[in-house]
Amino acid sequence: MSGNSRYNTKSDQTPGGARGGSSAYPEPVERLVEALSSLPGIGRRTAERLAFYVLKSPADEADHLAAALRDVKRSVRHCGVCYNLTQTDPCPICADTQRDRACVLVVEQPKDLIALEQTGIHRGLYHVLMGRISPLDGVTPAHLTIADLLARFDDASRNPDGVRPSEVVLGLNPTLEGDGTALYLADELKKRGVAVTRLARGLPSGGQLEYVSKAVLADAIAGRQRMD
Repeated sequence: MSGNSRYNTKSDQTPGGARGGSSAYPEPVERLVEALSSLPGIGRRTAERLAFYVLKSPADEADHLAAALRDVKRSVRHCGVCYNLTQTDPCPICADTQRDRACVLVVEQPKDLIALEQTGIHRGLYHVLMGRISPLDGVTPAHLTIADLLARFDDASRNPDGVRPSEVVLGLNPTLEGDGTALYLADELKKRGVAVTRLARGLPSGGQLEYVSKAVLADAIAGRQRMD
């Protein structure tokens, strides 16, 4: 199932709980079903199954789930340097003095950073764009953290230990939008005298980093190429 579940077909809904009609559920249960069905990939029927699972679970298990949801919103933030998800600022990667300050690997989303970090190959820093340039979707450089990335080269104090990186590795997804974003970044970074490389094309075109095996990711990092 893809896309936002709120636009699912009627096959994923039940007559008793259809939107806009009366519900046979108690009001708290209906609110839980509505909340769950608003999540990506969760249709009405799936939301009902999850709601009934919560109802049948011990109270402490439901409390644990509620606490986890509350804590993730209260304690997790974006790193002020690289925009990775973290509980501390800067994040543990940026704060690690053993990491190579001279090399920054740029990715689209925090989940891409996690996938690459699990290979154990890249020992430099990161920068998360929080998306990619997509004119058709109305996403411009101003909607991403591109300005913050470029500021790390315009002002060395924006980097851990005040070290200005000398190389940027573009680890964007090999899609049309990812390639367009990479070209834009390469142009801006070269104006600042920064060496720009990108992950080797061992990555499947049109794929997503989070679904690629660790071995393929490791080869892609090791075989990165300069963008001329």
